Amino acid sequence: MKQVLLSWSSGKDSAWTLHLLRQRPDIQVAALLTTFNSAANRVAMHAVRRSLVEAQVERIGIPLWAVDLPWPCSNVGYEERMRVVCERARAEGITAVAFGDLFLEDIRDYRVRQLQGTGLEPLFPVWQIPTGQLGRDMIAAGLKAKLTCVDPSKLEKSFAGRDYDQRLLEALPPGIDPCGENGEFHTFVYDAPVFSGPISVQTGEVVERDGFVFADVLPA
Repeated sequence: MKQVLLSWSSGKDSAWTLHLLRQRPDIQVAALLTTFNSAANRVAMHAVRRSLVEAQVERIGIPLWAVDLPWPCSNVGYEERMRVVCERARAEGITAVAFGDLFLEDIRDYRVRQLQGTGLEPLFPVWQIPTGQLGRDMIAAGLKAKLTCVDPSKLEKSFAGRDYDQRLLEALPPGIDPCGENGEFHTFVYDAPVFSGPISVQTGEVVERDGFVFADVLPA
């Protein structure tokens, strides 16, 4: 059985990737990998509190590999930390790393390059699934998420903090990817088929910072 490390952003695409991987009898997800902004103690980009990621992990039942990144963090510094992760993965019998990328070729190519020579195979379980259908499938399966980060140059800032549901999909303007794959928005999953139970959350303060709009998700 192939032992897999899953890149876990705390968002919907990661959760759906895990859902698909768990349906494969030849794969066991051995650990979840999350990078944190060490200054804020939150998930990098998604700005989700570490305690909420820990609540996700508790409901999933898979160990979390937390990687703390300085802020700001250079790409060189990031890649050095990822090399250490790859070495640990190989030492623990992991042979592949899975990602929730959907269709951005440059991101996929970067991940493939980073794993070259590590002995780790890159996996992309949700790659090129049509995002409109993917969004509907996630919602129909019971996945629940909140928009934690919005790029106001692409999407109206009032979307920050909203639930990722059918009404949101219908409200997205033309040209906005239904899964936010072009960076329009990021999410935090508080219930999913891979969870043993939901996480009770509420939306807190909404702030604009560094060119993005962040909605603080809090335990309810």
